[in-house]
Amino acid sequence: MTTLDKAKLTDLLTKMFAPWVQDLDLSVETIAADGIDLRMRFSQKLCREGGVICGQAMMSLADTAMPLAISAVAGDFLPMTTVDQTMHFLRPAAGADLIAEARVIRLGRTMAYGSVTIRPAAGDTRPVALAQTAYALLRDKA
Repeated sequence: MTTLDKAKLTDLLTKMFAPWVQDLDLSVETIAADGIDLRMRFSQKLCREGGVICGQAMMSLADTAMPLAISAVAGDFLPMTTVDQTMHFLRPAAGADLIAEARVIRLGRTMAYGSVTIRPAAGDTRPVALAQTAYALLRDKA
């Protein structure tokens, strides 16, 4: 069971990610046994023409949610790097906060695999995007 609470995950979010990631206005919503839910608040600055949230913002949301989910499942922050992220955009997202439901599928000694479902926070909650991810865990080899 996780020993990281919302306050500790929020601290990781503000300290371990690049300053431009902070501009996405992310917040930890819930912690589950197999991952976390991360909210990205709606902003026009995340939209492309037509008011649709751009894919780059959603990819960044997924690639931020999963390291936090892996750390939550591990019980502490684990240094890691993205090996692969495959993103499928299912339908447009506009005018709404988004929730990234990041779930760890397998947490090994050197690799972690996960799945992220991105959906609107309210209203029609059908997924707008799905990501499959792989991370190399950079644990000490001592």
